[in-house]
Amino acid sequence: MKLYNSGVYLVNGRDIIEEAQMTEPVSREDAARNTIAYSILEAHNISGNMQKLQIKFDKLTSHDITFVGIIQTARASGLEKFPVPYVLTNCHNSLCAVGGTINEDDHMFGLTCAKKYGGVYVPPHQAVIHQYAREMLAGGGKMILGSDSHTRYGALGTMAMGEGGGELVKQLLSQTYDINMPGVVAIYLKGEPRPGVGPQDVALAIIGKVFANGYVKNKVMEFVGPGVAGLSADFRIGVDVMTTETTCLSSIWQTDEKIEEFYEIHGRKEDYKELKPGKVAYYDGCVEIDLSEIKPMIAMPFHPSNTYTIDELKANLYDILDDVEKKAQISLDGKVPYTLKDKVVDGKLYVEQGIIAGCAGGGFENICAAADILRGASIGADAFTLSVYPASTPIYMELAKNGVLAELLATGAVVKTAFCGPCFGAGDTPANNAFSIRHTTRNFPNREGSKIQNGQISSVALMDARSIAATAANKGFLTSAEEYTGEYTGQKYFFDKTIYENRIFDSKGVADPSVEIQFGPNIKDWPEMPALAENLVLKVVSEIHDPVTTTDELIPSGETSSYRSNPLGLAEFTLSRKDPAYVGRAKEIQKAQKALQNGECPAEAVPELKPIMDAVKAQFPSVGKDNIGIGSTIFAVKPGDGSAREQAASCQKVLGGWANIANEYATKRYRSNLINWGMLPFLIQEGELPFKNGDYLFFPDVRKAVAEKADSITGYAVKENGLKKFQVTLGELTDDEREIILKGCLINYNRK
Repeated sequence: MKLYNSGVYLVNGRDIIEEAQMTEPVSREDAARNTIAYSILEAHNISGNMQKLQIKFDKLTSHDITFVGIIQTARASGLEKFPVPYVLTNCHNSLCAVGGTINEDDHMFGLTCAKKYGGVYVPPHQAVIHQYAREMLAGGGKMILGSDSHTRYGALGTMAMGEGGGELVKQLLSQTYDINMPGVVAIYLKGEPRPGVGPQDVALAIIGKVFANGYVKNKVMEFVGPGVAGLSADFRIGVDVMTTETTCLSSIWQTDEKIEEFYEIHGRKEDYKELKPGKVAYYDGCVEIDLSEIKPMIAMPFHPSNTYTIDELKANLYDILDDVEKKAQISLDGKVPYTLKDKVVDGKLYVEQGIIAGCAGGGFENICAAADILRGASIGADAFTLSVYPASTPIYMELAKNGVLAELLATGAVVKTAFCGPCFGAGDTPANNAFSIRHTTRNFPNREGSKIQNGQISSVALMDARSIAATAANKGFLTSAEEYTGEYTGQKYFFDKTIYENRIFDSKGVADPSVEIQFGPNIKDWPEMPALAENLVLKVVSEIHDPVTTTDELIPSGETSSYRSNPLGLAEFTLSRKDPAYVGRAKEIQKAQKALQNGECPAEAVPELKPIMDAVKAQFPSVGKDNIGIGSTIFAVKPGDGSAREQAASCQKVLGGWANIANEYATKRYRSNLINWGMLPFLIQEGELPFKNGDYLFFPDVRKAVAEKADSITGYAVKENGLKKFQVTLGELTDDEREIILKGCLINYNRK
């Protein structure tokens, strides 16, 4: 795999020419307009300026962790009807074993909202969000915005993006998605995959190459080259969904007759569009991949970029396990004992669990290939278990019709319904100290459901369904699919949408204002949020120095998501697995802001504020309770990798958070979530911090600085010997984003 150090030209869709070697009389600017990405973005941009995009999406989609909060936000902002098709899926449904009626209450909220505002409602167990979108929503040259980070349908010719709920709210209110024109990086494929290599292997190889260096961060990955033609639609989809883990903005692929056949199989041939780059196209970078060189891969805990070939792992087993254990102690803050070396039996790595599931693993071809490898085998009667989750009921039905379901069940595997649970910790949580291999999207700490604060820790490695099946056939001992020498049957897929026609509510875009929304007792409105004050006094209530902090650490998924429709209830879990003291610290200083809002003295509510305010007023005598906001902030080196769930930001906000301070934000979507919840996305230079956890910070004239677009904002750490000055920046903000921050959040911005 080769990463080019400069931009490249792609000529006739096949020939890569480095920028310095280009001799054809074409400008870089003209050639940049010949990418597939440019043409789609241009068709959806209403700004008239291709450097400052204002995008209107064709369709929207959300699942049941996010749609309640999104619709509640939109309702508070004046929503009357869905202006574009909006699909509400319920693939994160069986969230936990506790919670009473709250799970199904949220589903009924979704169904009645789909009726009232003119949407589509997909009941639980019918389809995971992204498979339904592939089957029923995607279209050539279209754009889809989803509130799940893995909203990626590029293989089908649809540019899709996963963002926090605030960005979907804007679309529901007929506003725009505002970004600078992103860079476009060519992912140039050549050759063909060797037998036993699946889409997860290709994806992990790419992620391992580009994540750490940020090669495609916030850019569009455009898959081109002669190698694309040799990949099936399912294979391309399996690679594409994992592009999220590179931190790219979106993805798009050249399309051909195989994608046309996909649409035809799904009864939507008219939605196919041939997409390919122009005769000479310019890309801001290029990743050149010879598919024949990729071997079965494994991403070891605790990140999809922690990649090795399975052969490499087996050959250097103890060295790699030792390295993983050392890295784990950083991720786990040394809070729990952690080892993988105890999984080595007679020189072989033993695995306790295999999972093939969700938007990444639950595709038809993946499951059929796994069944081929397992045919006639047994997974054994020991600790190892294997669970398979087809990504939609139509896939499940076809597996039943063609006999694959029976073959899998005969091995001892368990085949379950369409559900994202294993991917985010709401199903199939392994035992303490267990090791799981999964064809899913992520393997972050705690994401599989373990709880460090309770002394419980298991871990996950990512692999392709084929090697998981080979491991299962070897009764849990790690095995590469390359060791399988049998035939792959290459089952043909037949899509039957009867179950969808029988079960899914589709308003056909017709709203019915007479419908009463069904609210459960746990569904709560967002609390009132004040506008940005002239000056801010902020207490640092968490300090995180991990290289990357994921949204799953900022707000854990799994059973906590049962409170997804209750902002204050969910906020109780903020940073609970990373910094359990955070919530208490944030709520304590929030008392001061509540006192301000009630016309009371904040220093009486929080006595430790008195010397802080005395120190501030000594240098800034005009500062008083009429012109300050008081609350909390956190520092993290690089927060926001992973999920698009806005709760990572909104939970901090409802606990009185006014800002994040970071060296860098891992993703655009997390930074956008902060902004949409009225939080300041401060940036501070790398190096020794001018403050520590527990310190108070003072930002004078911060409202003026935001409004007047100041390049740098002065802050002060309040120390025993006085105020110590430091500088932060906000990065680029649109005028609308500044106004959202000034008004306190997106709800306030839109409230009539």
